[in-house]
Amino acid sequence: MEALLTDFLAQAGDLLHAQQDMRGLLEAVVSVAEDLSLEAVLDRVVTSACRLLKARYGALGVIGEDRSLSHFITVGIDDDLARRIGPRPTGHGVLGLLISDPLPLRLHDLREHPKAYGFPAHHPPMKSFLGVPIRVRDVVFGNLYLTEKEGGEDFSPEDEDLAVALAAAAGVAIENARLYEDARRRASWLEACMDVTGRMLGGERALEPDKPLEESNWGLNLIADRALRESGACLSLILIPAENDSSYRVLGASGEHAGHFAGDLLALDSEAVRSVAAGGPPARIDEARTVLGPTEGLNLGELLAIDLGAHGAHHGLLILVRAAGAGGFPVTDIEMGAVFGSHVVLALELDRVHRLREQLVLFTDRDRIAKDLHDVVIQRLFAAGLSIQSLRRFTNNEAALARIDSVTGELDETIRDLRDTIYSLRTGSGERELLSSRILQVVRSATRSLSFAPHLSLNGPVDSVLDDDTVVNLLAVISEALSNAVRHSGAESISVSVSAEDGRLLLAVEDDGCGFMEPAPGNGLANMERRAGELNGTFSISSTPQSGTRLEWTVPVG
Repeated sequence: MEALLTDFLAQAGDLLHAQQDMRGLLEAVVSVAEDLSLEAVLDRVVTSACRLLKARYGALGVIGEDRSLSHFITVGIDDDLARRIGPRPTGHGVLGLLISDPLPLRLHDLREHPKAYGFPAHHPPMKSFLGVPIRVRDVVFGNLYLTEKEGGEDFSPEDEDLAVALAAAAGVAIENARLYEDARRRASWLEACMDVTGRMLGGERALEPDKPLEESNWGLNLIADRALRESGACLSLILIPAENDSSYRVLGASGEHAGHFAGDLLALDSEAVRSVAAGGPPARIDEARTVLGPTEGLNLGELLAIDLGAHGAHHGLLILVRAAGAGGFPVTDIEMGAVFGSHVVLALELDRVHRLREQLVLFTDRDRIAKDLHDVVIQRLFAAGLSIQSLRRFTNNEAALARIDSVTGELDETIRDLRDTIYSLRTGSGERELLSSRILQVVRSATRSLSFAPHLSLNGPVDSVLDDDTVVNLLAVISEALSNAVRHSGAESISVSVSAEDGRLLLAVEDDGCGFMEPAPGNGLANMERRAGELNGTFSISSTPQSGTRLEWTVPVG
């Protein structure tokens, strides 16, 4: 009878213990499902497992595409200790065993397993071990690792069953969190698409030709910034094909290192990127430097290239780059990035239509002015010149004859100037804006804050300079030089001279400001010298304290 009672009490204890385990498992499952954020779910899985199975340390390793651990969430190790331990595990030793053979694993002493990889310095001692795979739709998402059972005991078969049950529930919660995260990210991308389209339909411009170079592409910068935020990238670039060249100009940039690439010309020799530019799907490139060139010190990782094309026409590329060590772009970002790219194309098309419409009005007006000058003004000047020339027969006075010759010479010079003006008006009737107009716009914008107007002089066939690289660099140097003069010189007069003669384009910017002995450290002068060097030109600057500064920038032109 006593034995029967003892057996009954033991079974009752086991039943009570099982009931407590089930209650603990239920609480753990409920806790895991309380949040839809994937990061929060993963953390709750580890925390709940440690609490349920009375483990001092717990971790969840997420298996990446390369079958290594792409994420490693831990419980029981604080941030300071984690920093001293060093880089997170990547899936070697016993941790890797569960990746290659995803079955539950219990060990009495983790260190004695043949696959044991050892612990790094500062790592706390760990003995008892329990690991179980977490499956999401029959695919192993990751593994749950538990060590150091309370009281120095080993993990029991019952602990293993509880861990397997919790892992099954965690798989469902993780899948729900991933679906929620995917839906949220897609909705956010669609909102970004609508925002971009709405801005363009509302009349905002992707490019502003009436702004200085550093401000002219503000619309594309905004678009690049929105792509940066949605993708979680550290760098976002919008590349537009350069005219008569296979390279691309960076006309939109956002991110910490945007200034390193803004306005640059990129060759993009990557075969994968060329495939995207030919209308192919988005391409992921493991290392950004293989596409963007030398990136020392920029800490760039994976690159995603997206075609900006529509109806067979290629308009450019959207380049997104993640920071080194931040992982790759998820499928959602790749798919929605392509959708976003189609809206960027719409923005570029709308911008082109706006520009064509405005230019049509401008060029129509230019044609009318040119016709009036040619048909009316020049004919009257010709008639006046002939009439004055006919006066020669009424006098023999040498002074009078010299005066007649002088007046007719001035009329001839005026007619030649008018013919040059008519030529400029008519040759500007394409889509290209006259360089002289763009120079005037940059000068006006850069000196808007001055109390006086700078003196601008244009000499020679400046508008015949059509090379895009030369034009872009010239405008950038004018803007930078005037910006320096306005901010630092305290000048009372500034003169800008642009001359095109003898196969060279010469820019001279001079002020009567405070001058200097040595130029202040910074990137402005270095950038101007670099731009001259890229075009096989020269750059010089001379200055004397209290006597002003003169800058000369010269490049060859066709």
